[in-house]
Amino acid sequence: MEEEIVETPEEQIAKQHRKEKKDMQAKIQSMKNAIPKNDKKRRKQMTEEIAKIEADLNEKHEEELMQFKSTTDTEVEDAVNGVETMKMEGEKEEEEEGEEEEAKQPRLTKAQKRRDKKAAQEKERESRIAEAEVQNLQGVRHQEGLKLAQKLAAQQLQIKEISSDGHCMYRAIEDQLAQRSKPALIMSVKELRSRTAERMRGHADDFLPFLTNSNTGDMYTTDEFEKYCSDVEHTAAWGGQLELRALTQVLHTPMEVIQADSSPIKIGEEFDSKPITLVYMRHAYGLGEHYNSVEQLKDPANAEDS
Repeated sequence: MEEEIVETPEEQIAKQHRKEKKDMQAKIQSMKNAIPKNDKKRRKQMTEEIAKIEADLNEKHEEELMQFKSTTDTEVEDAVNGVETMKMEGEKEEEEEGEEEEAKQPRLTKAQKRRDKKAAQEKERESRIAEAEVQNLQGVRHQEGLKLAQKLAAQQLQIKEISSDGHCMYRAIEDQLAQRSKPALIMSVKELRSRTAERMRGHADDFLPFLTNSNTGDMYTTDEFEKYCSDVEHTAAWGGQLELRALTQVLHTPMEVIQADSSPIKIGEEFDSKPITLVYMRHAYGLGEHYNSVEQLKDPANAEDS
């Protein structure tokens, strides 16, 4: 008979939080289904209410996890003190009992060992999830994500995740162009990089003054500028405002970069067309800075059940 797996307190609180988040999503879907798509005023009010519901639940979870961590730290300290007192007295007796128990225990089959290993891995995974939830709720990445979600929701938008591989800015722009469904505008990451480098080389006076040697502080030489443009074209070098400026001129399209803690950056406003919208995140991954794309908020009435 297999031994019953007992959940740890960390696993229990993580499980409860996941259930509450699932219940919240069901409530949000019900709210959205209750309002007609063409009632823009009520849907905008609903979006703001949803953002508040999500923020309140996250705050509640943060408080519960902090309280749990504080309680656990106290219990661990008391337990350690008790164990140290009993340790010397029980060591010999425990060793003898362990030897007797080991002699009585039947040898485990390979299948049982696999089951035990899987169960232990699952318990460890649940503990890591609980610990990660504490860190994320306290961390700047979580707070940045909340602020961005609220800003985007006001425009009926949401973040569309882009892979973090050094090409994220170009991939986000590639995605934005694809969403427009205009074949003439669609470009691959490779083409976007090539056209960016070509624009910078052909209009060096517009870009060279903003590039300086990090060691000397002097403006780039011609050779250094060519090396910079070559990296833009042929490597996974990160893109920034200079590259965005070049791309607005290549695409004849303005860019809007939304950030959590400051006003949007607008580039290429001389072009009269719908801007490409990107999200700039300072704390998205271990390496820090990252660009994501955006998309329209999904309507649960048309979305598949999760």
